[in-house]
Amino acid sequence: MFTYDIEKFKPLLTDLIARHVSPDAKDWLLAQGAHAASAAAFNAAFAALPRKTGKAPVNAGPENEADLSAIRKDFSIAGWSVDRLARVWLLLTLDTTDKERYQRNIENLFLAAEMNELVALYSALPLLAYAPIWVQRCTEGNRSNLGVVLEAIMYRNPYPAENLPEPAWNQMVLKALFTEKKLELITGLDQRANASLAHTLIDYARERWSAGRSTDPMLWRLITRFMDNTILQDIKEGLPGVSELEREAVALAIAESSFQPAKELLKVDHLKMAAGRKTSWNEFINDTKN
Repeated sequence: MFTYDIEKFKPLLTDLIARHVSPDAKDWLLAQGAHAASAAAFNAAFAALPRKTGKAPVNAGPENEADLSAIRKDFSIAGWSVDRLARVWLLLTLDTTDKERYQRNIENLFLAAEMNELVALYSALPLLAYAPIWVQRCTEGNRSNLGVVLEAIMYRNPYPAENLPEPAWNQMVLKALFTEKKLELITGLDQRANASLAHTLIDYARERWSAGRSTDPMLWRLITRFMDNTILQDIKEGLPGVSELEREAVALAIAESSFQPAKELLKVDHLKMAAGRKTSWNEFINDTKN
C-alpha cells in the first residue's frame, strides 16, 4: 500500500509542523486529521489550512532531512512552506482502506485545487498510498503552465523517477528544458537517462544552435552514456557556433563517454581549449548560480 513506513514517517512531519505553528494551530490540525467526518469536511480543512498555519518557510536542517530520507528514500522538504508541509501531513491522515474511495477523494482535491493546493498535492505523490495509480495524474501535471507546480513535480520529488514510464519521463525532462528549470534538482536524473532521451536532446540542441541559441550545459550530462555516430556528427556540425560554457559541457560529456570515436573530437581546436577546464557537472551548477 505504502512504499515506506508511514507510522515512523508521520510523527517526524508532526514534530516539524509543531515547531513552526502556534499550539492552537497544531491542535486544530490534529483535530482535522482525526475527526474529518466527510470528504467535504476534509476538503474544507485542506483549503482553509494556510489561514491556521501561516505560510512561513520550514526551517529543516540536515538532520531533519536525513531522518525523513532514511524512511522515505530521496524525499526532501527543502524550500517548503509550513502550509505546504501541513497539507501533505493532512493527506497522510486519509483512510486508505477503500482504494477506489481513497483515489476519488484525492482526485477531487486535484480537480478543485488552486495553485498552492496543487503544489502540496504534487509534493505528496511520493508519500501517497497505491503509488501506481497516480502516474496519470503526475503525467498530466507535467503539462501545467504554472512554474511552481512544475517545480513541485520535478524538484527533489522521487515519484516521477520511480514511477513514470520512459516516454512520460522523457517528456518531463524536455518540459524542464523548455521552461528553463534546473535539471540538477530532478531526482533520478542520471538513473533514468536513456538512449531515446539522448537522441531527442541532441535534436533539441541542434534546433537551438540553428536559431543561434545555447543549451543548458546539464543537457550534456544526459547524453554522455549514449554517445554514438549520429550524436557525434551533430556535435561536429554544431560545435563551431556554441558558447564557451557549452563547449566545456560537450568536452566533459565526451571525456566521460565510453564511445572512443568521440575522443578524437577533443583534439580539434573548438574543444581542445575547453577540455579539462571542468571535471564534474557540479562545476556547471556553480557557474550558472554566479
